[in-house]
Amino acid sequence: MNKLSTALLLLALTPVFANAKTVKNDCHSWPMSMAEVWMKNAGIINIPDLDESKTEVTLLASQKNHHHIYTNIFRFVFHAKDGRKFEVITQNLASDDECSISQVNSYLVSKSAINY
Repeated sequence: MNKLSTALLLLALTPVFANAKTVKNDCHSWPMSMAEVWMKNAGIINIPDLDESKTEVTLLASQKNHHHIYTNIFRFVFHAKDGRKFEVITQNLASDDECSISQVNSYLVSKSAINY
């Protein structure tokens, strides 16, 4: 009976989960590039030292404000070629047509290194 009630609850919540990610814009390249430049300017790491093929991108939130303008919050995990990792959260405005409506606010959440 417990499995049946859990299944019914999940079935009832399916429309909520389906509507949770109705983001029309996938504008991760602008904040990702700006986060890399921010880390370089802050003296955290040089861009050529990053392995962009390993960069992890997660859209944490996208809130529609008005007139097709969205506030996007991304989490990036940048991997350096020497094994270090840098977790950065970004916040910026984007629209259905333009990813770079505003500047990008970048926040370094963590920096880690593998010490063998």
